[in-house]
This record gives sequence, C-alpha cells and structure tokens, in this order.
Amino acid sequence: MEQRFANKHALVTGAGSGIGRATAMRLAAEGATVAVMDVVADGAADTVAEIEGAGGSAMAVSCDVRSWEATEAAVGQVTAELGRLDVVCNVAGIGGFQESHTADPEMWDRMVGINLTGTFHVCRAVLPGMVERGEGSIVNTASTAGIMGQPWSAAYCASKGGVIMLTKALATEYDLPLRINAVAPGGVDTPMYGQFMPPEGVDWNRMKKMSRDNVAPASPERLARFFAFVASDDADYMTGAIVVADGGISI
Repeated sequence: MEQRFANKHALVTGAGSGIGRATAMRLAAEGATVAVMDVVADGAADTVAEIEGAGGSAMAVSCDVRSWEATEAAVGQVTAELGRLDVVCNVAGIGGFQESHTADPEMWDRMVGINLTGTFHVCRAVLPGMVERGEGSIVNTASTAGIMGQPWSAAYCASKGGVIMLTKALATEYDLPLRINAVAPGGVDTPMYGQFMPPEGVDWNRMKKMSRDNVAPASPERLARFFAFVASDDADYMTGAIVVADGGISI
C-alpha cells in the first residue's frame, strides 16, 4: 500500500468502531503513527491491537469530546507522546431518529454536543500546534443530512449542517498548507447505522428521501479511503471542501 503518511502523526476520534476505526487502520497502513481516541476505552484498545497486529504503530486515548477540559487534556497527552499532529480526523459522532414534536431535549444536547461541539473542541485543541508550524490537515465528518433535509432528524441535520459551516469557517481563517475539509457520507454499514430506525407508526415512504434504489450502505473501509485521500498531500490544494460520498443520494 502507498505510504502517503510515512513519518506522520495522526489523531482519529471515534476510532473505537465504524468509520473511525477503519480510518485509523487505513492511515496506519499507509505509514502513520495513529492516536486512537474514543469515549469507549475498550474500543480504542481493540483498534490499537488491530493496528499493531498488522505491523502499524498506534496509541489509545479515552476522551468524551463534549468536554473541553477532557479534550484539551487528551490532545495534550497525545502531543506529549507523539510530538506533533500532522493529520486529525474528527469521526466521533452519534445519530438516531425522533419525531421533532416529541423529541427529548437531552437527546438534542447530546447529539449536538458530540457531533458539532466535540468537533470544534478537537479542532480548537489541535489548531495551536498546526498554526505554529503553518501546516496540517483536519478532516471533519459531515453527512448528507447536513446538506439536505431528512425526516425525524432535526438534531442530526442541525449538527451535521453545523459541521459543514464550521469546516468552511475554519478554512477561510487559516491559509494553505493548513487545510480543513470534511467528508459527507450517506449510509454506512456501522453500529451507528442501526440507530436510524424510523419512529413507530410513521410513513415509511419518507425513508425514500434518504436512500436510492440499488445503492447499499457503504462499508467503513470504503469511506476510510475518502478520509485518507482528503487528509493526504494528494489533496494539498483542497481546503474548505465538503467531499460527498453517498452513492448519489443527494443528487
């Protein structure tokens, strides 16, 4: 496999499972030393074991990205051990459906807290080092839900739409070769995918808005290729971009 990340240090959040784990393993396979961050410590440890079992180099760190203090401390731990961060992939996130008129406000706080505020917390923690060096690559995780309305998804759509505008705002603030981009997946076959079950008694025809005939959910490994490309020097002229990888759902 091409070694686009040889001698580079990467941080991947939400790397205990799903797209995060696949992305961490892809970056490691391409030569990166990877800090595997997840709120579930056992998941992060399992990803590190897989990376090391394949001959790669990784470290695990547990963190709830909703907390600025915890995020700052976790990034400090990573940079103390690795020395710098060249690549950061913000993949930590949650999803799920609720009818808006009966939605639990605590669910809103949790979803926005992880998906949007958590993404900002990580960016805020890693940017000082990147600004000092004048380079770095941050890849955030948006969604087709951030670029098109979806039923039962007010909190999720709002959080991912926020990630898109956060990405664009940061990209206007910092100059190349410090780059901030996002990948916007559609359906992906991960543990989180099972959280998207329509509320009882709703019109299933509304699901057609979120799918396309004959397009199955992508594998996490398929999405990891997009994250690796956007993070790599192959995309060194790209910043502020939202790379849609959804099998045509949002056409």
